[in-house]
Amino acid sequence: MGKVKIKKADVWIDMTPMSDVMVLLLTFFMLTSTFVKNEAVKVNTPGSVSEIKVPETEVLQILVDKEGKIFIGLDKPGYMQEMLNNFRSQVTSLELSGMQEKNFVALASFGAPVAEMSNVLRHESNEINEIQKKLGIPTDSIDGGMSEFQLWIQSARDSSFGSDMKIAIKADAATPYRVVKKMMSELQDMSENRYYLITSLKKEGE
Repeated sequence: MGKVKIKKADVWIDMTPMSDVMVLLLTFFMLTSTFVKNEAVKVNTPGSVSEIKVPETEVLQILVDKEGKIFIGLDKPGYMQEMLNNFRSQVTSLELSGMQEKNFVALASFGAPVAEMSNVLRHESNEINEIQKKLGIPTDSIDGGMSEFQLWIQSARDSSFGSDMKIAIKADAATPYRVVKKMMSELQDMSENRYYLITSLKKEGE
């Protein structure tokens, strides 16, 4: 008896809906994602049970490493450019080329004395963090006036976004207390009495 051949039906799956979903997901992540720049130093923040959220825009972040070196940064390149322009109007001795300005604006945070800025910013962007993390912004007053740290804060405050600018301090858990106290005293001298303290969230039982 001969075998009966069963005709095999071709299986066809419409992939259009899956492609549409993938495109939508990709678009969603592209529009909602924020790219994090490398900070000048790695800071291990102290623990806290506070759940107050730090704003994500128009924030001047002050980094303080465990050795007490201070770095500052803003969340947008345009803000960094404005702050630099205001700073240069106060410190006329600072001369930077177009490439050095571009390197400054691209940084997530910056920390070097005025005397070292030109030398630091002439390097490639991936080398600048390695150089500046050994320096930091001085808090010593200049000729009895404002310190370089205060000049940077004032330059940011005088920018177009300055009226809405928030200050956030991110200090390492091992930072000497005297450094943080001096920095806060300099902020208070400028009537900058409101700022966020960035900490790592922990449970009350820890």
